[in-house]
Amino acid sequence: MRRWWAAAVPTLVLGLLLSPAGVMPATAADPNLAPAATASASYTSPWEAVAAINDGIDPPSSNDTVNRRWGTWPNTGEQWALLTWPTGRALTSADVYFFDDNGGVRVPTSWKLQSWDGSSYVDLAGASAYGRALNGYNHVTFTPVTTTRLRVLMQGTSSVGLLEVKANGTTPGGGSTGWNPPANLVTPLNQVWQHYVDTYPRLNTFRNYGWDQVMANGGSLNYCVRWESSAPVSATLRDQIHAALARQVKKWTDLMVGHNGWPYTNVPVKVVGWAVRDRATLQWNDNSVDIYVNNIREGAPQCSEPCGRFFNQNGQYPNCPGGVARHYDMSLWLTAGMGGGAGGDWGQRIGSEYFVGALNSDNIHILLHEIGHSFGLDDFYDWTPTGVGGFIMKAGSATQITEFDAWMFRDWWRHLKSRYGY
Repeated sequence: MRRWWAAAVPTLVLGLLLSPAGVMPATAADPNLAPAATASASYTSPWEAVAAINDGIDPPSSNDTVNRRWGTWPNTGEQWALLTWPTGRALTSADVYFFDDNGGVRVPTSWKLQSWDGSSYVDLAGASAYGRALNGYNHVTFTPVTTTRLRVLMQGTSSVGLLEVKANGTTPGGGSTGWNPPANLVTPLNQVWQHYVDTYPRLNTFRNYGWDQVMANGGSLNYCVRWESSAPVSATLRDQIHAALARQVKKWTDLMVGHNGWPYTNVPVKVVGWAVRDRATLQWNDNSVDIYVNNIREGAPQCSEPCGRFFNQNGQYPNCPGGVARHYDMSLWLTAGMGGGAGGDWGQRIGSEYFVGALNSDNIHILLHEIGHSFGLDDFYDWTPTGVGGFIMKAGSATQITEFDAWMFRDWWRHLKSRYGY
């Protein structure tokens, strides 16, 4: 089960942002909790994305034409953008970066922050001045409040928009069990992480691991199936493939529930599309998934590239017919006659006959191994950490996720969770 990472990596722009007078950079001591929230809005222009407001990308300017944006054109008047968390967050300050294209979308004439008190939205007490500066974050402090929702309420004679909102604070009580691996696993876990850091220097700049995808979606994953086979697929088989895939992903994500501030109790998997050479291969006529016919890439059917996160790692899908809701984060690439498998940020590839034959299996071990790669876990072809034996990521040595695999998975979250505000 070889590890296969694709060559494409997200663009990382490095530079100094000089803040104009009155604009404060987001330098709060408390972490930014916004990436773990679900974003929604009063209205979103069809070509914009409300998920932009908490994607963790610092804009280069208020008229950012590179990264995705949220705007309300042509709607004017009172508009709002909302961050919602599954459990309460203790917030102490916020940073708001306005979208202004010097045209139809302008900085609001006035704005304020509100929290949800369980029955209604209330203005935040003790709020400092609500700045309206361009090309930087407008920093607002307020009396600390614990809430599941933070709303940016804006008034304007033009349409309004946001590029990023940072909600700084903490998760009351830490949220869950912290980092407490068994004593005998501490040394091998440290060896694994150090090996990864030494081997893959792009660790801190690469933003398309499975972790990034789950967080960008607010706790879910979308898939598209690449059916590289001439075998027919009935609606029943389609649904069985979806269910089996979801069960195997769940075996990994369930390891995080209640652990070290992980914010989700469930990470649902949705199959949004199928790619085939011949439409007749798919023996159903409903529109439950998008269907892509004879779009060939790498010699195999490919789901729509405009809808794929691998091809749009800034999270924008302006040319995806179904928009953000129909985008796919990963592909399940099922290839007739294939032995072994491959996995990476783009998804997993395994044999179609193997997978169909294992649909009712508790552990589809090749797929489990490749899902591990999609979340960043490494292969162990030429070395074994001290004091551990067989485990799913050491190909051929285990047929299910072991305790050591589980703690390696959690260790990734331990090291990366700060990028999501935890």
